[in-house]
Amino acid sequence: MAGRKKEEMQDVTLLGNQGTKYTFEYDPSILESFDNKHAYRDYFVKFNCPEFTSLCPITGQPDFATIYISYIPDIKMVESKSLKLYLFSFRNHGDFHEDCMNIIMNDLIKLMDPRYIEVWGKFTPRGGISIDPYCNYGRPGTKYEDIAANRLMNHDLYPETVDNR
Repeated sequence: MAGRKKEEMQDVTLLGNQGTKYTFEYDPSILESFDNKHAYRDYFVKFNCPEFTSLCPITGQPDFATIYISYIPDIKMVESKSLKLYLFSFRNHGDFHEDCMNIIMNDLIKLMDPRYIEVWGKFTPRGGISIDPYCNYGRPGTKYEDIAANRLMNHDLYPETVDNR
């Protein structure tokens, strides 16, 4: 059946809300989910988030990145506007790049319990070096755990040409 009924969307409160509040401190409670109508099928959902900002925990200087989030949903899916606002909440959060990516992945696992998820941050350089942390998770005891192990070992075999940083 195509389309969504109003009662299916009762937990989605941010999308279409004209009174959007931007939170400048890390806040995972912003995340909202909705039911996956195609849980009988494996498929990827990918978000490209090119305006991620956090702060260095030592210097307080801003760090900028494009975040790639890909997941195979199970019963729940993340609502995209809540994800945007959640990622925005890192704006004044002081943490290392690697920590931010793992925090994001852990919060999304807690929200959705996906079959598989990966989070990859491609940070612009500071001091002449860029950092691109990658983390993933596959549900333990399932084929998704094997997929996670395989993708982790092979995630950067064919790195892209970097011409924008």
